[in-house]
Amino acid sequence: DKGGVVHLPLGKASFTNEQILENFNAALNAVVKAKPSSTKGKYVLSITMSTTMGPGVPIDEVTAQKGAGV
Repeated sequence: DKGGVVHLPLGKASFTNEQILENFNAALNAVVKAKPSSTKGKYVLSITMSTTMGPGVPIDEVTAQKGAGV
């Protein structure tokens, strides 16, 4: 959105943990690759994952990026 917040679905209740992780890694890679070259500093400031109406669970963005190969 205008403020730089990205909301996207990563899977369904029927997905396995591996499928959700694969989707998460692909989404994170796409966000990082879309970074404009003129942008300086830290690009991904925070990551929070939740179910549709559940509470958000913060995810360490540095660890997530290393796991995704970014």
